[in-house]
Amino acid sequence: MGKYILRRLISVIPTLIGVTLVIFLFQRLIPGDPAVAMLGEHASEDNVARIRQQLGLDRPAFLDRDALVEGNLPGFFDSQYVRYFNRLLHFDLGDSIHRRIPVAATLKERFPATLELALLSMFFALLIGIPVGIASASRRNSWLDGTTMIGSLLGVSIPIFWLGIMEIMLFSVFLRWLPSGSRLSPGVSITPITNLLLLDSLLTGNFAGFWDAFKHIIMPAVALATIPTAIITRMTRSSMLDVLQEDYIRTAAAKGLPERVVLYRHALKNAFLPVITIIGIQVGTLLAGAVLTETIFSWPGIGKWVYDSILGRDYPIVQGVTLLIAVIFLFVNLLVDISYALLDPRISYD
Repeated sequence: MGKYILRRLISVIPTLIGVTLVIFLFQRLIPGDPAVAMLGEHASEDNVARIRQQLGLDRPAFLDRDALVEGNLPGFFDSQYVRYFNRLLHFDLGDSIHRRIPVAATLKERFPATLELALLSMFFALLIGIPVGIASASRRNSWLDGTTMIGSLLGVSIPIFWLGIMEIMLFSVFLRWLPSGSRLSPGVSITPITNLLLLDSLLTGNFAGFWDAFKHIIMPAVALATIPTAIITRMTRSSMLDVLQEDYIRTAAAKGLPERVVLYRHALKNAFLPVITIIGIQVGTLLAGAVLTETIFSWPGIGKWVYDSILGRDYPIVQGVTLLIAVIFLFVNLLVDISYALLDPRISYD
């Protein structure tokens, strides 16, 4: 197991290098100039050139061929990508082009909001998806199974932005039950410990703050959870149907074991490996999908931040957020692979 984990950690290195390369390349393919975005379309060419030089945008994207012809080897490697990669080696994500503050500092402030939203959404997806999928598989071709399939199809098909707008119209505008944005109401404060407001309010015994934070997060969490809930439900149902046809399941039922024991103790454990894989994939999907959700609900996380940064051509922010999501996705997949051996003793990595 230890050798396997070490090999996987080493394999992460070239993957991350490839991710940085793709992120850098695609950012440069987006139309527009950050210098022009900062100064405005009517800025003089001299001012634009000066800002481009300050930001290093006047350098070649990858390698300087002219410097190589002149025999200037250090200048040959003095490019935008090499500078960007060198900063990453020193754990420096650069500075925001517009605000001129470190990206890492702002990321540290905003990421807990996105993490809290993603965790609550995944909690809802697991709380609903797994039990409903099991119930649907155990009652195949019943009205419950049909309703589950229709509901999961709708969950995958309904766009998050449309569902979010409908939630705001119903619960905020018409019923006035829930706030439409932000994390807390004006005048409500929670002592920060982890910057996860629901957790911090419970740790400090601030139940009024917990209720206020929960009212703010419930709508975006539900909107974000619709797709993973539907996918987990369908995968759980499919895996359970395959396992329920095995001989040992029939034997367990023939012995007179209660249906709950047969389903949860015998069938679910062996059907859970594909579900674990889907859960790992959905974690990365939730972080990436938070861009739309946070924009609709004005949620102060990295999703709304990166959306505004894309519009403003703020390359360091987009690169930093995308790289963070990629790193999380890689390590979540590693944890998923390790969990296989814990769930199924027949799997050995040696």
